[in-house]
Amino acid sequence: MTPKGAESRADSLSERITGALVGAAVGDALGGPVEGYSPDQITERHGGRVHGIVGPWNGGAWRTARPIAPYHKGDGHVTDDTLMTHALVRVYAEVRDHLDAYAVADHLVPDLITTPRWIPELEAQALPLQRIFLAEKWLVARIHYGHVDPREAGVGNIVNCGAAMYMAPVGLVNAANPAGAYAEALDVAGAHQSSYGREAAGVFAAAVAAACSPGATPESVVTTCLEHAKDGTRAAIAAVCEVASGHSDFESALTPLREAVAPYDTVGPDYRTPSLGARRPSRLHAIEELPVALGMLLVAGGDYRQAVLGSVNYGRDCDSIATMAGALAGALGSPVPDEWSKTVAEASRLDLWEPARALSEVTAEIFRRDVSRRRTHEESFTALGGTGCSD
Repeated sequence: MTPKGAESRADSLSERITGALVGAAVGDALGGPVEGYSPDQITERHGGRVHGIVGPWNGGAWRTARPIAPYHKGDGHVTDDTLMTHALVRVYAEVRDHLDAYAVADHLVPDLITTPRWIPELEAQALPLQRIFLAEKWLVARIHYGHVDPREAGVGNIVNCGAAMYMAPVGLVNAANPAGAYAEALDVAGAHQSSYGREAAGVFAAAVAAACSPGATPESVVTTCLEHAKDGTRAAIAAVCEVASGHSDFESALTPLREAVAPYDTVGPDYRTPSLGARRPSRLHAIEELPVALGMLLVAGGDYRQAVLGSVNYGRDCDSIATMAGALAGALGSPVPDEWSKTVAEASRLDLWEPARALSEVTAEIFRRDVSRRRTHEESFTALGGTGCSD
């Protein structure tokens, strides 16, 4: 299925990488100002559904209205979803090979605590550590200060979408290889998350890799997710996507998608007042963000604008939902609206296209190295009396 409203599809890998990374950042920026609220609250605050970039929820009082999050969310500013995604791209650019949990310890954590960068929501140069949220600060506390084995450092953290939200680069490096993306993301995310938070990171990476495959559709992406997902994550994706298949516009899908994911979500009906069972490890539950992002991708028929707007107007953790939906729609080839991407880049003072250029170059290098490693393995296996690929 060609995404609805898509004037052209991305044909090259670099175009898909650009679509995914720019698409993720723009989705993040659109969702940030309405994060944490319900669809009804969003409609009341904005006089209707959100159809583009809007200002902070609390207007000029954004710095003091919520002291726990004194961030300028809105006006085209990206949030920590994008900051972490770009940080992971920088790690790939440094390592220039597949990553694991030790790469998080050796490269990602130092990136967060040593180099000041422009933080759009703080409107200042600062360490990324000073913006990332508590579940991401866990990386620094456990690995840098606690010296925990990176492969196990995610155990004990709150189980949320903290790792999944920035796993798009893993899927892109493993483009058209969902199994490889899933395995690599599980390893990387082990430093950050456990249980269904870690599982969602693996499945989201697999989804992005699948979206890069020639001829991919929203339906084929979901099928790939169901092939890899385990336990509550698989059940939640199946339930949400079954409901999503009966809708063709996000307006009618907002409530049904929430109802479908609710049995698997631990946060509860009031996003800002989590239940006592929220974000604990479980084989029965799932993060809310990934199933809903996949559902919105289906509802939109892969169209970037509709998938992201559906995710934004869903509310709750909608910056992360829109980040994921935007990455997937962009990887499928649906164009990111220029008026959004240019505004977000200017407002955030970020070159949204530079990380894509860097990751495209690194991805080509990694693929060549993978081919060489496979050929070496084939030669050794054949020498042992095994059957070569050419036989």
